[in-house]
Amino acid sequence: MIPVALDPKILRIGLAGSGRLAARRLAGLRAAGAEVEVFSPAAEGELFAAAPELHVGLPDDAALRALNVLFVVGLDPAQAEALAQAARGLRVLVNVEDVPPLCDFHSVAEVRRGDLLLTVSTNGAAPGLAGSIRRNIERCFGPEWDGRVREVAALRAGWRAEGLPMAEAAKRIDKLVDERSWVGCPKGAR
Repeated sequence: MIPVALDPKILRIGLAGSGRLAARRLAGLRAAGAEVEVFSPAAEGELFAAAPELHVGLPDDAALRALNVLFVVGLDPAQAEALAQAARGLRVLVNVEDVPPLCDFHSVAEVRRGDLLLTVSTNGAAPGLAGSIRRNIERCFGPEWDGRVREVAALRAGWRAEGLPMAEAAKRIDKLVDERSWVGCPKGAR
């Protein structure tokens, strides 16, 4: 696997599915800043409650051509496979949740703290383990990290404006992190 972070401001992202897991995936995509085209076989259930603007029915070739990435969650296996093949044939990256053979990429377990994004992947082999590690990371990297990232970003911008070489800025950031003991789990977090 090749780890990447996709910019949802540039890519057109779709979600086809139904049920609680599809609604959860939609919430995660929106939390990442994605505007999502949502498709579902029926205008009912948790996904419809989360996205009443959804398209009823699965995406056709024209809808797929408008996408760069498609997440498929909670569909009948035959529907999911047919949709994945159609999307892939149109050069759309596909992730069929919990069906690694139908995936062009795997979603990572993630922790967001403002602009800080920490991820865990087991290459799709053990998503439960990735989730367990993510829960531990959540305890070790609490909400205070949002402010820490903003603080370091402001320092870096100032140093850059002063013409400080980035290698020196990196050293200063390392020193700050060490002096403040920012990295490491608090006692009892494990």
